[in-house]
Amino acid sequence: MKAWAGVFPGLGARSRKPRTAGLTMVIDKGQGPHATADLLAQGADYLDHWKLSFGTSALLDEDDLRAKIALIKQHGILTYPGGTLTEYALVRGKCREFFERARELGFNAVEVSDGTIELSAPDRHAMINCAHDLGLAVVAEVGKKDPRRQPQARVLAALAQADFEAGADWVIVEARESGKGVGVYDSDGRVTEYDVGVIAAALDTYLGRLIWEAPLKSQQEYFILRFGPDVNLGNIQPHELLGLEALRAGLRFETFKPLVEQMEHEGSPDIPSLSDRVARMARRRLPEA
Repeated sequence: MKAWAGVFPGLGARSRKPRTAGLTMVIDKGQGPHATADLLAQGADYLDHWKLSFGTSALLDEDDLRAKIALIKQHGILTYPGGTLTEYALVRGKCREFFERARELGFNAVEVSDGTIELSAPDRHAMINCAHDLGLAVVAEVGKKDPRRQPQARVLAALAQADFEAGADWVIVEARESGKGVGVYDSDGRVTEYDVGVIAAALDTYLGRLIWEAPLKSQQEYFILRFGPDVNLGNIQPHELLGLEALRAGLRFETFKPLVEQMEHEGSPDIPSLSDRVARMARRRLPEA
């Protein structure tokens, strides 16, 4: 039971694990074993996907990596290496071997992307099928990492739809870890609402399986206010996991203020206003210590 459940029984009443909406994906750039265990101890209920970013998993000793993956998976979390490592394997002509090794190490998913290289649609689809044949879930990613080579929103939507139709379990909209100048963000990290609208409209059927990378708090706020607390968000820094969940639950100014305004707007003679509630609390006699 959560610490404040007796006072706020409905707090954070969104979908629970295992869930198919409202996913949070953290980006791990080098969590050590103790940091990993601490994060899981406090936040596993709010964590759904764990990405070992870039090629960082290739730099760890095998026993350490196996132990880390096993610990994460104990909490029902989909765990996968970053798409850049998949692309590196492709360039080296080691795609199937890479997928097989990922499974042997304990990963239960892989990421299929072409953020740096160029992949044809048939090649992407062949990779999706290969991973599924090996029993791995597939998290595809659309978009380019180079700010100078950004596809238009309609192109991203078409790529994502093709990946879904080819069997991808989830599709990520690229934003990198900076959230600036990539995907649906301008060079300052502001959301380009038109692009979000184009993608959301084109992928309406698949919107529940689309993950928006949103590394900045302002971006997380935008998507929660636009699509609700059960929007899928990715590239969340591990130390910001509970902060994001507080945003989802309406426990931070950015999402609490709209809730207060809605309560006041929908007020009626039978429902006390906020000021009435405060006044009643002030008059209430406190129990003896």
